[in-house]
Amino acid sequence: MSRYYDPPRKKNLYDSDDPEPFKLSRSRIDLFIQCRRCFYLDVKLGIGRPPSLPYTLNSAVDKLLKQEFDTHREKGTKHPLMEKYGIDALPVMENELDNWRNNFNGIRYHYLPANMIVYGAIDDLWKNDNGEYIIVDYKSTSVNGYITSHDKEWHDGYRRQMEIYQWLLRNNGYIVSDTGYFVYCNGKKDNKAFDGRLEFDISIIPYEGSDKWIEDTINEIYNCLSVNTTPDSSEDCDYCLYRQAVDKALSNVQKPS
Repeated sequence: MSRYYDPPRKKNLYDSDDPEPFKLSRSRIDLFIQCRRCFYLDVKLGIGRPPSLPYTLNSAVDKLLKQEFDTHREKGTKHPLMEKYGIDALPVMENELDNWRNNFNGIRYHYLPANMIVYGAIDDLWKNDNGEYIIVDYKSTSVNGYITSHDKEWHDGYRRQMEIYQWLLRNNGYIVSDTGYFVYCNGKKDNKAFDGRLEFDISIIPYEGSDKWIEDTINEIYNCLSVNTTPDSSEDCDYCLYRQAVDKALSNVQKPS
């Protein structure tokens, strides 16, 4: 038996007859946008996509960044990166921050029209001089050159992630800045030797978010899950294309008598 993949899942499946609110994670909202069929198979039928292997190096960078910013949070001081980029804000002391960072808890909001508890785990929270809370997301990668923007197509998920966090924080009663920040840690590959050390270029990139699409999307998710009709797959979904190719290939294979 696989250590990582054991379908079908029995827990947290959508049942329209269940009066308890359904828990809808930020990542599953993004899955719905990527491919409605994959989303339906996962959330309604318990057949999720095979999981990716854990990114333990990325997790280590996240943890170290949190510890570093927490040091300044406790002192009430700016991180040198915030000084470098002229960001008029401080890492904020917030009683719920540890819970909001927890992947199994996160920041939550009960969206009553769909009877769904939407949640997601944030990386960091700052507060600017206007008293607005700022969502901050850490990203680890290793690409050539210095990262100065997040305008690639594959950054779409990052932007939606930021906007969902902003929406969640607003619905918890906080005044939230439209501007969030991505802290990018880019592993350098041009050093002459490794010497047991991985060095990073770190940049902070602002993003002006808009959460106007979120409630309409949750309503679409509710409508999708409320019927017993499997939605069409996205044209560019590699998982669906793989399943179709396998089905086609197996249909031409003679079954043993």
